[in-house]
Amino acid sequence: MPLVGPSCCPICGSDSPVDLLRIPAVPVYCNVLWPLREQALVAARGSMGLKYCTECTHVFNASYDAGLTDYTPDYDNSLHFSPHFKHYAEELAGRLVERYALREKTLVEIGCGKGDFLMLLCEQGDNRGWGFDRSFDPDRVDEGRRQRINFVQEFYCAEHAARLRPDFVCCRHVLEHIADPRGFLGELRRGFADRTDAVLYFEVPNALYTLKDMGIWDLIYEHCAYFTLGSLTQVATSSGFDVVDMGETFCGQFIFVEMRPGVGRMRVAVPESHQPASVSLYASQFAEQYRAKVCAWQGRLRDLRQARRTVVIWGGGSKGVTFLNVLGAESGIEYVVDLNPHKQGKYVAGTGQRVVSPEFLRTVRPTDVIVMNPIYEREIASSVRALGLDVRLCCV
Repeated sequence: MPLVGPSCCPICGSDSPVDLLRIPAVPVYCNVLWPLREQALVAARGSMGLKYCTECTHVFNASYDAGLTDYTPDYDNSLHFSPHFKHYAEELAGRLVERYALREKTLVEIGCGKGDFLMLLCEQGDNRGWGFDRSFDPDRVDEGRRQRINFVQEFYCAEHAARLRPDFVCCRHVLEHIADPRGFLGELRRGFADRTDAVLYFEVPNALYTLKDMGIWDLIYEHCAYFTLGSLTQVATSSGFDVVDMGETFCGQFIFVEMRPGVGRMRVAVPESHQPASVSLYASQFAEQYRAKVCAWQGRLRDLRQARRTVVIWGGGSKGVTFLNVLGAESGIEYVVDLNPHKQGKYVAGTGQRVVSPEFLRTVRPTDVIVMNPIYEREIASSVRALGLDVRLCCV
């Protein structure tokens, strides 16, 4: 079914998605920080008009303007500085190498970021790699690790697929940035022509984590698409891929699909929790619960200010930037802790907090640390103890 307007579902083409939530004037980049606070405070903004498709369970930003985003090396959403996330990535790479016998093969990663995951795949299986990303920064990868990998600062297209004939294609946390995922996957499928032996792995944030578990700080302008397993597998099969596996991962915060070029067959069933009846129930309650959670955090931060507590947040990625912007300039928070040294010393878009290293907390001596992602709570608690700080940790 062809799309006829910005309010049509980009997955199934339904022309009757329902309004979910509107969030005005958010930074168009959560993962671009600024060298000067004055620059951060005037960073470009856009509006989010979220809609929910009752047919395929997809959530999308009908107000999204692709012209506002242009990915450059300044864009940095790497999580590999966290030991916990690095362990997750290493285990995932190992599983894919073993399951699909990825040894001495040609691998492609679409949206490879700074190249961390592609290097893991190539090192674990002695593979040849091609990474495509406009935001790739060659200064972030030492020459010793690039002997079998080529990085290309371009968007991947069918011509690349026809030339490289990859055995495996990986695309992690990219599809949610694409306004027309069906068109993108359709072009990707055409690049394989009649080949059916290749394997593709796609991973995206889990919309159910946002709708059901109220992971509301994941709502960012860069993400114009929010997938459930239902909508992710539907766009895969409608684009001519055969789905061979799917599931939730990273404690339910991500979902994945593994597929081969084919004719659009489903070889596994979508779980009940991702079916329209279940997802629609959560969607119907979401706006009210979103407003209640925001209001509760505004009150909590107000109480902390009145008690003269010194509060920092830990996590300078999407969740932290969204948290600060949604709650506004009166949060009373001056610093954001992040392990990524390339973010430290820069400032948060929209609200202007400075990003600092964990060691900087010895100077600040905070009383409270707000953990932006509960999956890292144990790791952060260990870091705080190692710094000799007596603080109260709280997860959002």
